[in-house]
Amino acid sequence: MKKLVTLLLLLSSGIAVIAQVGKVEGTERIPVNPNTNLITFQEVVQLESSQEDHFNRASEWLNHYFKQPLHVTKVRDAANGLIKGKHQFELVYYEKDIMKRAGIVKYYFKIECKDNRYRWTVDNFVLTDASRKPCERWLDKTHRDYNEQWEVYLEQLRSFAYDNFAKSLNEYMIPPVIVEEEEW
Repeated sequence: MKKLVTLLLLLSSGIAVIAQVGKVEGTERIPVNPNTNLITFQEVVQLESSQEDHFNRASEWLNHYFKQPLHVTKVRDAANGLIKGKHQFELVYYEKDIMKRAGIVKYYFKIECKDNRYRWTVDNFVLTDASRKPCERWLDKTHRDYNEQWEVYLEQLRSFAYDNFAKSLNEYMIPPVIVEEEEW
């Protein structure tokens, strides 16, 4: 029994990052997909489990992470192990130590499940304030409307994708360790 628990702990701690989309020079922490030229955060995680288990845990995570998971998700395809959705978060900046609202950033996410691995993708970021503006323009320091605050916004996108969305999903995807009590 102790060997089984040890094996499960070793497997659950063996998460490995396989791929990440290429990065743009100057804003090295912000990955841009070279095919779409969109800011795209993506990670493939190796985790010993079936496609069905990955999909079920990802579905449970949606209920844990989002307040209205049915409203957020547009596709839940268990047969192909695919979840697609659209959500938003608030972007803020500080002016003289006072937090101000910069707008709402809408984004798309996708979770693809296969045997022994899953992949999450967060992309298509659009700032909506008075109008809709693609967030990729924040990468161009030569843009006529460039604002030093854009670096702060990009850091918030990166922090949201990795420290919030991905961290929560990756922690939830690890199967719980079941310890059975010995009967006397």
